[in-house]
Amino acid sequence: MTTGIWSFEAALISFIISSLIGSKLIPFLVKVKCGQTIKEIGPSWHKSKQNTPTMGGVMFIAGSFAAIVISCICYMMATEDFMFNRLKIAQVAAGFVMAFIYGAIGFIDDFISIKKKRNLGLTPKQKLVLQFATAFLYLIVLRFFGDDTRTIIPFVGAVDLGFFYYIISSVFIVGIVNAVNLTDGIDGLNGSVTMFVSAFFMVMAGVIGFQGMNIYCAAIAGGCLGFLIWNFNPAKIFMGDTGSLFLGGAVCAMAFALDLPILLIPLGIIYLCEMFSVIIQVSYFKISHGKRVFKMTPIHHHFEMSGWNEVKIVVIFSSVTFIMGILTLLLFLFGVVK
Repeated sequence: MTTGIWSFEAALISFIISSLIGSKLIPFLVKVKCGQTIKEIGPSWHKSKQNTPTMGGVMFIAGSFAAIVISCICYMMATEDFMFNRLKIAQVAAGFVMAFIYGAIGFIDDFISIKKKRNLGLTPKQKLVLQFATAFLYLIVLRFFGDDTRTIIPFVGAVDLGFFYYIISSVFIVGIVNAVNLTDGIDGLNGSVTMFVSAFFMVMAGVIGFQGMNIYCAAIAGGCLGFLIWNFNPAKIFMGDTGSLFLGGAVCAMAFALDLPILLIPLGIIYLCEMFSVIIQVSYFKISHGKRVFKMTPIHHHFEMSGWNEVKIVVIFSSVTFIMGILTLLLFLFGVVK
């Protein structure tokens, strides 16, 4: 069987499980009153979304976990190819565990927000401490299983960062995780963008023959698609920080497993635009004593305030991700694989 069949199997299993969980999870969350509290500072029309069930990220977390385990076992049993060497096993397993821990941090944040009936859970300091600890632990685990401190730069090759690798990588992971979190602000946006990001990493993993990561990426993409059935506008459920932080950890695991975190810059351009729009807005607001660059941030809210509806924003942002995915894939093929 070809690589494509196993990634298709993983995506399909994750899609089915994620979508089926939604049919049971949504009424349960409504029953126990796990509704989202909408920020006062957000767009006024978002108030209609008040009390929409949140923490829906558990749908694709469960779906992707089951798909990864089942597909990897089926692949090894069918092919008798135990190609997952020590490091590759760690990259897949530790990558999911890292994403899961980020999802757990998000779950705690969501739970506190629901309990207190306000859109504030863990403090920013608490989140950062937990996030940096998770990132550093992930890197140390990979090191224990044989990973090194090199990273690949297209058209340059492997660059050894030495001790600074852990500092730079930890900051990078936490930055991307929070950037992905900021992308979750309108119906279907984060799930759509991350589905395409995962799909392109899936292709890259397949090209170099990293079957375990190929399955991992396919499972995340399939889980996002299953979630979108319930999350696309008008959303019946939100992923919450439970889902968005998990997805942030997941895409970081994909990039680091391929030793190509730098490719998240073009491929994750939407994540970065969301993050830097907030940084620019806050910085300029302080410097100018109250003036703003954007109507509202993250930047998807700026386009909302400019008259774009949510579906238009999702379609355009996803299209940008797809186009950047093609360019990133070309960069990978000619600058890394050659």
